[in-house]
Amino acid sequence: MGDGLIILTGLAIVGILIGTPVATVVLWLRQRRLIERLGQLEAVLTAGPARAPLDVPPDLPVAPVTATEAPAAIPAAGAVEGPWTTRTPPAPEPETEGIAQPGSPADRGAVVFRRERLAALSLWLRTNWAFTLSAVSLALAGIFFVQYGIEAGLLPPPLRVVAAVAFGLGLVAAGEWVRRRGGEGDEAPALYLPSVFSAAGLVSIYAAVVAGRLLYDLYGPGLTLAGLVTTTLGAILLGWRHGPFLVAMGLVGAGAAPFLVAGESGATATLYPYYLLVAFLGLAVDAFRRWAWVSVLALATGFGGAFLMFLGGAGQEGWALSLAGFVVLAVVVPARAPIPDHEAPAFSERLLGAGLPAFPVRLALGMVAVASLALWLSIDDLWSFGTLAALSLALVVLSLRAPGIGDLAILPAAAFLAQIWTAEDMARSFGLQSIALREPETSPPATVTALLVMAGVVSMALSGRAWGSLLRPLALAAVLVAPVAAALLEFRWQPAPVVGNLPWALHVMAVAALMTWFALRWAGLEDRRPMAWAVLAALSCVALAMTLLLDAAALTLALGVLLVVAAGLDRRLRLVEMGWFLQLGAVAISYRLLADPGLDWARFAPVEQVLAAFLGAIAAAAAARALLPEERRMERTVAESAAVAWAALLVDVLLLRWFGATDLDRGFQTHWFLSLQALPWLVVAVTQLWRVRGDDLPDKLRRALAAAAGAVAAAFLLMAVVPANPLIAGESGRILGVPLLDSLAVAYALPGALILAAGAVIPRLGLIRRPVQVAGGVLLLLWAVLEIRRLWHGARIDAPLVLQGELYSYTVAMLVCGAALLWQAVQRRSETLRRLAMLVIAVTVAKVFLWDAAGLSGLVRVLSFFCLGLVLAGMAWLNTLVRRAMAGDQGSS
Repeated sequence: MGDGLIILTGLAIVGILIGTPVATVVLWLRQRRLIERLGQLEAVLTAGPARAPLDVPPDLPVAPVTATEAPAAIPAAGAVEGPWTTRTPPAPEPETEGIAQPGSPADRGAVVFRRERLAALSLWLRTNWAFTLSAVSLALAGIFFVQYGIEAGLLPPPLRVVAAVAFGLGLVAAGEWVRRRGGEGDEAPALYLPSVFSAAGLVSIYAAVVAGRLLYDLYGPGLTLAGLVTTTLGAILLGWRHGPFLVAMGLVGAGAAPFLVAGESGATATLYPYYLLVAFLGLAVDAFRRWAWVSVLALATGFGGAFLMFLGGAGQEGWALSLAGFVVLAVVVPARAPIPDHEAPAFSERLLGAGLPAFPVRLALGMVAVASLALWLSIDDLWSFGTLAALSLALVVLSLRAPGIGDLAILPAAAFLAQIWTAEDMARSFGLQSIALREPETSPPATVTALLVMAGVVSMALSGRAWGSLLRPLALAAVLVAPVAAALLEFRWQPAPVVGNLPWALHVMAVAALMTWFALRWAGLEDRRPMAWAVLAALSCVALAMTLLLDAAALTLALGVLLVVAAGLDRRLRLVEMGWFLQLGAVAISYRLLADPGLDWARFAPVEQVLAAFLGAIAAAAAARALLPEERRMERTVAESAAVAWAALLVDVLLLRWFGATDLDRGFQTHWFLSLQALPWLVVAVTQLWRVRGDDLPDKLRRALAAAAGAVAAAFLLMAVVPANPLIAGESGRILGVPLLDSLAVAYALPGALILAAGAVIPRLGLIRRPVQVAGGVLLLLWAVLEIRRLWHGARIDAPLVLQGELYSYTVAMLVCGAALLWQAVQRRSETLRRLAMLVIAVTVAKVFLWDAAGLSGLVRVLSFFCLGLVLAGMAWLNTLVRRAMAGDQGSS
């Protein structure tokens, strides 16, 4: 905490020592400008309107100037022509006193890293590289002058510092003398020599002040800051007067001075305010001159130096406060006001199609994003959370008159939430203080309480700022920060074992109450979406709190009640977000019924609780479906499908409890049990397909649910057909019941008939109609074959022998099947059925000749083939008649 106190003290000193002189300079400049404008007005009144200057106020008469007569833009006095200079500045407006304001047309279009600017910089450096190297050499001379005094021991430490300061002042004076004699710029005789000398002198002075503190300990932090502040004020004045080259060299030199003087040993918390001053130097100059790139360089130099201090072990507290300081400087200084006035559009509006934000807005956005990311990644304690929350609050306050930065508070809030998820060390140490591990009668740690309070305060601040064009993004952020923080704490930190279920549930309910207050506050708005978001957040928090307090059945019932509430709100207020919540609620209930507590709980829990949970959820879905407006087709589809699916699941659960007892494997060994498990899902699939009426999103959802239910049913039926088939299942394949009304009918005939009927009557099956009908026919055929075998072998049909009478029975059944198909072909005039009937007859003939004849002899063989011949002759005669009749129908049509 000592380093943090030093940083706060340093910031207070900076505000006192810099604020007053800067304000004085600004007032002096404005007074000077007013005097010049007064002289221009007097000249206008004397010379008449025809000779009026270009920058007279618009309320005075001015002679019209055509495009061909307009003179070229004249650079401001003292401006340096270089790669960073704007050569055609816009005409100043009267109320701005000739200084470009944030959000002005020129400022709004400022782009720092344009291709032409980079090309101009490269050309300038190639042309004037000697001046750059000269400035670097002179700056290093001042730094090495201090080091030489250390190595040689010629002067006592105080005189070494004084000599280095004098050397720097001499260079600054030399630069001023050269500038007065030979000017400065591309066309001046002295070119850029004045800025070279002045920049090197400033670096030397910075190095001397830092050396007096870090190397010799001649004075304390207060006097160090005073010296640095004084040097910074001088640099501001020089840079404002003489151009960006001087500012660039001064910034880079000031940033490198501590490392060149003291090396790695210079990593101390005292230098955090120093690098804030470096950033302030560049931002303050650029606040008046509007070079744009100077602000970027100032923030990069200051942030980079502070980051190196942090890596060197200067302390987390100072690093966190420095990041907050950089953000405040990036927002306040370019606006030149304690309460900035950045104009719209904000960055979120840019994403929605608005114009490019002004450069001060982009500068603030970049610094806020970098600071939030740095706080998230570099610090893992309460300092990070507190600084991020404070940053969000500060940005809300600073943006009260600045809509352009109104949404920047969302970035530190998002980093705050990310920190909750990634703060593993804090979460681990918090979990080690659970009730079971800590001493009796000891209070739980207040960490999660503090974090949730911070999140709640941030949400309140964002909700208070949500108005105008930023209503939706800020309202959405407001209703997300606190609830998402509670959810992340629950799933990542698991506070209940530490603070107790009821206290933690009360925490979450407090967030729900806050969201309810938001909803009431926004209820009168014409835009109802923020209110809907707040209601959703409140319902979600209530659901989370109930998971902490209620048992399995009660929680499922409570979630069902929330579904009905959401549907009722949607019916009354027409809020589409309630439909979203209903869909998520259906998914949550499905997860509870299937997985947590799931089917295992449903198998062994008291049947009253199971029925209450399932029937309550089904009733809630049905009620929600009835309450939803007609236009909510998707939500109604979800509610209806959920009710049907949960009903099928309940049937399966009851079958498990009644027939499977406590051993699920025993149930899987019987053909009838597996088919009973499949039947509810077949009903779900058929129901969903029957409801399909088009190709829109609800119908696509129904098809997807039908496919899922059909896949579950197919899995059960496949197990019933293959491993649980009575032909190969042994003792577990024993057939129950009387012939034709036995377990074989339940296992194969019932699902086969259902599938065949669905394939025949359901519209819009498309390409799957034929496969569905084939699947149903295969199940019915299997039932018929197994039923015939059961008539000859009894309840166990897994014997290896095939009886002679059994072979006759199969043949007769196949002939009857062929005749039935042929009759249906006549009734329906179906060529497909006719061909299928003849195929069955052909297979029957092949069976008789290749299989049955091997076991026959004597008169029995003669009689069998005689009867078969008569039947085949009749079938062939009937087939010919059917074919001719169908051909006649086609010809007449």
